[in-house]
Amino acid sequence: MKKTSRKEIALVASGIILGASIAAPAAGAALIAQQSSQKIVVDGKPVQIEAYSINGSNYCKLRDVGKAVGFNVSYDPMTNTVQISTNEPYAEDAPTLTSNSRIVSLPTDGSQYVPQVGDLIPCDDGTTYEVKNVARWDTNVFQDGPLPPLPTPTCDWSTFPTLELPEPIVKHYCDEHGDDLFVRNVYEVRRMVYTLYNALGDEPDAWRDGKPLCKIYTEIPLKYEPYTGVFWPWRSSEITDVVHACPNMRYYVDAYDVYHNHVYQYTRYCFMSI
Repeated sequence: MKKTSRKEIALVASGIILGASIAAPAAGAALIAQQSSQKIVVDGKPVQIEAYSINGSNYCKLRDVGKAVGFNVSYDPMTNTVQISTNEPYAEDAPTLTSNSRIVSLPTDGSQYVPQVGDLIPCDDGTTYEVKNVARWDTNVFQDGPLPPLPTPTCDWSTFPTLELPEPIVKHYCDEHGDDLFVRNVYEVRRMVYTLYNALGDEPDAWRDGKPLCKIYTEIPLKYEPYTGVFWPWRSSEITDVVHACPNMRYYVDAYDVYHNHVYQYTRYCFMSI
């Protein structure tokens, strides 16, 4: 079996980084990302790496490549620098813990997660994001106070298909503009779905033989993101107005807590219908 050399690893890493600039489209051109179906093999053995095809080229996370072939990738938040070391084996980033730090496990049952100062949120890129300020959680420029409890039924919710909750995914982005985190808020996704239920219950044209004609999805496919409406703070009218205008549609909902430079900003609601 061929042993991958450090030099080859360095070339692989350089090629991935340079690929972004070589394959970059002209200014103003739209980029469409689709999950790549190509196999990835290391030393003759297939490996599972999440990859996407963008503008004819395959892209994957540098950290995943490092883990697969044996070089280390780390991030220095003080200098906003990604560091690649071909002389060190891959290692997960270890968060620096303080007296009030704690690694959180986001609930998967749709219950509410309320962020606290010191929370350490594991990210999709292998790093850990520390929450340092949550003063805007209940009161900020977008919201005057805590949200009410989740909606209660004003129609028979059992007539709708069983609600499948999405995974509480975490998306981490770091560039020259700052350190940003998007945490899917499954609890607020439930708020959006229940609002849809009640709005549809008021629409006779949304039903046939006692069953709803529409479809409700709790994730928005990547290809639909350019057409997705985003709003904050929470306004039920953003959903009910669309339902009353077009009751027989496919509805897509999602919600994310947005952090910038470790400070909670607001909860972003995403909604579209086709």
